[in-house]
Amino acid sequence: MSKPKVVILGGCGFIGRNLVSYLVENDLVSAIRVVDKVPPQVAWLNETHARAFSSDLVEFKSANLINPESCKNALQPAPNGAPWDIVVNCAGETKLGQTDPVYEEGILKLSLNCAKEATQQGVKHFVELSSGNMHSSDKVSHKEDGPVEPWTFVAKWKRQVEKQFVEMSELPYTILRLPVVYGPGDRNGLMPRIMAAAIYKRLGEVMKLLWNAELRINTVHVRDVCGAIWFVCNRDDTVGQIYNVVDDVDSTQGSITNVLAELFNVKVDYYGNLVSAVVDLVGAADDANDKHLAPWAEACRDSGIQNTPLSPHMDSELLLHKHLRLDGGKLKKLGFEVTVPQPTVENFKEIVVDFVKMKVFPSSLAP
Repeated sequence: MSKPKVVILGGCGFIGRNLVSYLVENDLVSAIRVVDKVPPQVAWLNETHARAFSSDLVEFKSANLINPESCKNALQPAPNGAPWDIVVNCAGETKLGQTDPVYEEGILKLSLNCAKEATQQGVKHFVELSSGNMHSSDKVSHKEDGPVEPWTFVAKWKRQVEKQFVEMSELPYTILRLPVVYGPGDRNGLMPRIMAAAIYKRLGEVMKLLWNAELRINTVHVRDVCGAIWFVCNRDDTVGQIYNVVDDVDSTQGSITNVLAELFNVKVDYYGNLVSAVVDLVGAADDANDKHLAPWAEACRDSGIQNTPLSPHMDSELLLHKHLRLDGGKLKKLGFEVTVPQPTVENFKEIVVDFVKMKVFPSSLAP
């Protein structure tokens, strides 16, 4: 049986670039088309990702997927005329602190454009990456068929995408809901916390966090997201389904912070729920950003870093007292297994060392 041909929308982004590497390194496909607004040459690819992108299997197409014509061009069959087998949508607006119209266009409109065009082109499987921030109860892990109350702007619009897909009877889709994704190339998942810990090491101060150690912040390594994408792509029984993709440990703010404390040798404390409940979160985020940006800039200057895609800036949405807790049993019952069961010191160190090697993270802040 011939290997499938895959289009990765948003392929220069964090998950997209790791998926390209995963498919190339494991020799899983016969062709990959990477579609993105940002060309690989200026996407801050690390050595491993750049090597995968230079493979003969990979072609790049520039496209703004909010534009239907651009979307149509992106999904046009390869020169031999055969349609693409699989489309994975890693694209969409992920930046925090945007307005509803920005998210509506950059998430809902973009995903629907891509889904409609994939249907037109006869794509066999369309995988949509969605948000795990769909319910915030700490009592039980949230299942795919549980109550839905999206609690971030991104999740709100991703939920609209999910509802629209149900109406598209001809679209062979699978939706993957993700918690906090981390790994090489991560800038927005756990990286703000990693950078904060590095900065507090430099300041020689206790890193004090809102709420308490029990706040659920479930995680998954990007390698396992790639594995889950490939797993569902190769099964007919996943079509029309939603799956949570999460690691094995039910991570909390405490468990993640303990790893950071060990990695950077910093002390940690919590304000507690009573004090945190009366805090102005926007003001708290502004104060934290003011505190973190100056030492980060100084460390960059000391290391001769003039340009970096990394920033310690935190949006107030990251400070909400909401639990991100997912039940991954549905996918695991099909036989899917994660390869990285929990965040470790080694996992986090790999991310930082990778960025230091790229000369975008100050060596003086590295563990």
